[in-house]
Amino acid sequence: MFVLDEDQTRSALPWEPLIDAIEAMFRSDCVMPARHHHDMQVPGEEDATLLLMPAWLPGRYTGIKTVSVFPGNVRRSLPAIFGSYLLSSAATGQMLAVIDGGELTARRTAATSALASRYLSRPDAEEVLVCGTGRLSLNLMQAHGTVRPIQRYRIWGRNREAAEKAAEEARALGLQTEAVNDLEAAVRTADIVSCATLSSEPLVYGEWLKAGAHLDLVGAFKPSMRESDDTAVLRSAVYVDTRAGALSEGGDIVQPLEKGLLKESDIRGELAELISGARTGRTNAQEITLFKSVGAALEDLAAAILAYEMTTGRT
Repeated sequence: MFVLDEDQTRSALPWEPLIDAIEAMFRSDCVMPARHHHDMQVPGEEDATLLLMPAWLPGRYTGIKTVSVFPGNVRRSLPAIFGSYLLSSAATGQMLAVIDGGELTARRTAATSALASRYLSRPDAEEVLVCGTGRLSLNLMQAHGTVRPIQRYRIWGRNREAAEKAAEEARALGLQTEAVNDLEAAVRTADIVSCATLSSEPLVYGEWLKAGAHLDLVGAFKPSMRESDDTAVLRSAVYVDTRAGALSEGGDIVQPLEKGLLKESDIRGELAELISGARTGRTNAQEITLFKSVGAALEDLAAAILAYEMTTGRT
């Protein structure tokens, strides 16, 4: 059995192969039961969340991810997300690998956003704005830059020092990046706005989005959380990673539905439908598109299999 720590997991999941692996998994016969989602009380601060996410490819691989999300960790200078992925044979049940769940989650989340961007953002997109300064921020920059000719990266966060630090780390990777204070001004010029926060209130307002913009919402994974306002949803062609997940967990979709501002039929498609061609993506250069992701177990399985096969040389 192989054990992959954070650095080994990162090395085993290069962006382009990871994006392609997730796309292939969406085309596959992967079985993905409903995930378990539990709130856990933390005395004196916000509730934490425990996620259990199983999936399997019949006769090949099976896996389950266990993840905890502790929003209060920001005050302890700790990552909000910790977890592990357990990969086994779906022919024998034999355990094959234990993979760092936090790094796997961060990379597959960004890769899924980039995969959606292949279908939804303008092919000539040059400027990305990332909202949030956590673990995902650098990953989102790199992943979007893998599928689009990005020239300029900007990052915004409530904590200016954290934004400056993230921008410095991005520049060290060769990305032309600056931290910004004025969120509205940065949104108004961005081709792709990618949000990865635990916000309970809208950060990005629809009136700020320019024609042709793509709004990528990958944080706010509870019905009570939001990263965009109603206007952003109403101005956009709306897509989701999975309808089942977005309709029950993503506040950016759930809240407009509850208000009657959005109908389920208004969701133009989910990622599997885009990939198969059953639904169309962007239809013109002026259209505003929105992608809401809450995460899917098949994305984790795709990443775990890639990491295992990259490490062992097996296919």
